[in-house]
Amino acid sequence: MTPVIAELHDLEGESLVAALETRFDTETTSLEVGDRTLSILRPRNSDDLIREEDFVMDERLPYWADIWPSSTILAGHLFSLARSRSGRRPGSALELGCGVGLVTIGAMVAGYDVTATDYYTDALAFTRANAWKNVGASPRTRMIDWRGFPSEETGYDLILASDVLYEKEYARLLPGIFKRALAPGGMVLLADPGRIGVPDFRDECNATGLVIRDVTTIPFHAGDIRQKIDLYEIADAKS
Repeated sequence: MTPVIAELHDLEGESLVAALETRFDTETTSLEVGDRTLSILRPRNSDDLIREEDFVMDERLPYWADIWPSSTILAGHLFSLARSRSGRRPGSALELGCGVGLVTIGAMVAGYDVTATDYYTDALAFTRANAWKNVGASPRTRMIDWRGFPSEETGYDLILASDVLYEKEYARLLPGIFKRALAPGGMVLLADPGRIGVPDFRDECNATGLVIRDVTTIPFHAGDIRQKIDLYEIADAKS
């Protein structure tokens, strides 16, 4: 861990926000999600974060730094769950690819004990900062490469992922991760705008023993952006 990354890892709350604003050229976006207005700190231009060494090593690009329609839709769905709950604590949640933390915020508002993960340590820092800004607390975070998913990450009541099927490799990897990481009776919520990996993902879910219980299509409109986001509800076929 480099000294800068170690420093961010050790900071929380206002100190973390200040450190990110110093290290990055940032902007704060006021974002309407469901019936809530969120304040999201993010790098001003994700293209400025592209590093040749990351791409050469494993074709990593800083997709985490953008606010994607799928994450907005999934966060809004989680806010609606928060409104409908009867007070029972819902349990533990794992987000795969947390980005700047929008979906993790939604899960925390819904009452889940959240572990937020990403392949970029900077994403984890922004997620912790944005959770603190909007919820007043930070989730647990962990850097995870899906190609080497840690065996100890198991027993989650809810797994969350948004816009993660943009590569066929990931589409084939994720069902196996879901199968291993879900608690008995657990559920996956995945939001997708129709990426290239969807057919492979559906096939792999079937081969892995997962069932897609429901798919709801939700329109997304923001400025010139018009998308239809499919919200998948997935569970172990034995549940």
